[in-house]
Amino acid sequence: MSTHESFKARFSAPNVFRSAQGRYHLAPFRFARIPGVEGKALLVNELGEFHFLDEPTFRRFCDLSLDCHEDEFFDLRSKHFLLDDHAEAFWPFAVSQYRTRKSFICSGPALHIFVVTLRCEHSCPYCQVSRQTGDAGAFDMSAETARHAVDRLFEAPSRDLKVEFQGGEPLLAFDRLRWIVELIEQRNATELRNIDFVIATTLNDITPEQLEFCRAHRVSLSTSIDGPEALHNRNRPRRGRDGFQRTVAGIEAARGVLGNDAVSALTTITRESLSHPEAIIDTYVALNFSSIFLRQLSPYGFARLTGARIGYSVEDFILFYQRALAHLVKINLKGRYMEETYTSILLQHILTPFPTGYVDLRSPTGAVLGALVYNYDGAVYASDEGRMLAETGDFAFRLGAVDQSYRALMNSPAAQAALAAGVAESLVGCCDCAFLPYCGADPVFHHAEQGTLRGHRPTSPFCQKQSALFQFLFRELHDGNTDTVRVLTSWLARRPISDIGSISAV
Repeated sequence: MSTHESFKARFSAPNVFRSAQGRYHLAPFRFARIPGVEGKALLVNELGEFHFLDEPTFRRFCDLSLDCHEDEFFDLRSKHFLLDDHAEAFWPFAVSQYRTRKSFICSGPALHIFVVTLRCEHSCPYCQVSRQTGDAGAFDMSAETARHAVDRLFEAPSRDLKVEFQGGEPLLAFDRLRWIVELIEQRNATELRNIDFVIATTLNDITPEQLEFCRAHRVSLSTSIDGPEALHNRNRPRRGRDGFQRTVAGIEAARGVLGNDAVSALTTITRESLSHPEAIIDTYVALNFSSIFLRQLSPYGFARLTGARIGYSVEDFILFYQRALAHLVKINLKGRYMEETYTSILLQHILTPFPTGYVDLRSPTGAVLGALVYNYDGAVYASDEGRMLAETGDFAFRLGAVDQSYRALMNSPAAQAALAAGVAESLVGCCDCAFLPYCGADPVFHHAEQGTLRGHRPTSPFCQKQSALFQFLFRELHDGNTDTVRVLTSWLARRPISDIGSISAV
């Protein structure tokens, strides 16, 4: 079916989609050809179900000439790609599956970020905010601002809330952080929400007192390790050139008090990192982590100023990613569980109907609907990336001030603009994409990178990266029983590969 024919078919009468004999009619779906999967088409429907068909069968299916007794007919019917006289029995399941996939819409923002200070002792070249020196107390969140932010937190409708403290280095404003946690817990005695606390910190100067507080209040820690010591210290320089040693010491101290699972880490990939995927992963293995998040550089805030020096192309990142994943597969096959977090998120979107907390891969957009950011100065932003844009004078995602009500913030012009541009199903280039059910609109990225909330999908680095990753994963899933698929399945189940069987080719 050509692009013109596909476009014309969307506006055809209903009878066009039903076979002349009345055996079946087509349900909505999108399709793509995956490089490396020759002679087959990938079909994906609105529910996120997918199926591979060889080209002759695909054309017979689209021509409504598929025989109702062949196996492919029953496979396609069970996955809701076609409907026949027995369709009524499948609708309750289909509706439930779609409702589950989009369930985040009704819950409201679950992630609430408190930027308690801009103070930081590091000078990372990819930092997206204008960090301040350790004694610049004017860049700390005031008690009044913090109290208003807590009010907004409890006005949000979600029963499950994640409160994340960011900076700068949040531990440099620990007194304010502690005050906020205690205030939230006091309020929650009557609110009865499910609340998780996490601090994004370098761990360089964490104290026993701070760790004991985290233990008592069930606060987890998220840190950054960019690879081996030399690479980490180049990417994340600080006075004394001992950032790696300090972070490792902080990890060990935190685990001793909080346990291994309370400390997570991610790595930011710079141009220098591209040559060392194996060494980066081996560093995480040596530090006894069970996951690694390979985070691409972001085009936000002050990070744009260093992009020419430390940046790279999407193609370079994909090559790095494939090398990294191959190394992770080898590690897992040897019995050592180690997952790549972003891959696991993509797999959950593909293989289950359950949404994740990852706001960049949501439609409608996770900005506004998934997260709110309370800045140290009282400004409220639709996402952390929106806050970073404001650091360079771009206030497109500033929803208002923290003393405004939750309703006022959500009805602000900035929120409404992001929401209007944040429905991928309505965007040119997304609405026909086979990967739509698994992806997101991300208006913040496209505004930063292309100057328009809706973006231009054919030239979007976001789309190029996502398409390449989805093509890679579907190529592996098509093969079915490869070592890579066995490892990926173990990540989805959060169990070592020895506990996971193989899956059949799709």
